[in-house]
Amino acid sequence: MTDPLAPLMELPGVAAASDQAREALGRAHRHRSNLRRWPVTAAEAALRSARASAVLDGGGRKLDDQIDVSAIGDPVFAGALRVAQALEGGETNLVGVWQRAPLQALARLHMLAAADRVDESRLGRPRTDADVGPRLELLAGIVTGGTAAPAPIIAAVAHGELLTLAPFGTADGVVARAVSRLVTIATGLDPHGLGVPEVAWMRRAADYREAARGFADGTPAGIAKWLVLSCRALRTGAQEALTIADSLTQ
Repeated sequence: MTDPLAPLMELPGVAAASDQAREALGRAHRHRSNLRRWPVTAAEAALRSARASAVLDGGGRKLDDQIDVSAIGDPVFAGALRVAQALEGGETNLVGVWQRAPLQALARLHMLAAADRVDESRLGRPRTDADVGPRLELLAGIVTGGTAAPAPIIAAVAHGELLTLAPFGTADGVVARAVSRLVTIATGLDPHGLGVPEVAWMRRAADYREAARGFADGTPAGIAKWLVLSCRALRTGAQEALTIADSLTQ
């Protein structure tokens, strides 16, 4: 069968950006603080990812680490934090579900992200538009062995496709970024979830949204721009992971 993502590796800058992302995350995992104390750094990475992802969807606050989720008045941040905590450290049942049945994992992510924002009957249920179901099924096939593309590219494609589809109508951005993180964990690219690419996307929000529109347009240039930006965010997120790890050695 033809690999649907193989042509993407021929686009300008994509292969190099993918390699650089992988190398950067590898360095982060080899940091001495992350060899044994990765649960601590993973927890901080999860918090930072939730804050940044929520800001991109119009929510989020700079909250103290000890504030209980039940006391948070911002439903966008609360949802993003629940999602991040569900993925924290990489050793979760959700990773296994993603590897076996990604659409079930996707539904679970939406239930966590949108629990305070929509009626319970809508949680985890994609829109019934004619193109949503087939495109989600196609995406599920790709992430469960349907491509030999490197993990950074799979993560970027899944992220971009979910932003494009907006399958749930609420919390789609938080879910899409969580899926990108889930792919990096499940593929072993970032097995402990130490990277924080969400911070890079938040800091370059205008570029992020423009590149996402380019991916949705489907032109080679637009797709290449999105893939390269996504890989660069993984690399920047790895630098964020090193900053977190360095803080434990000071």
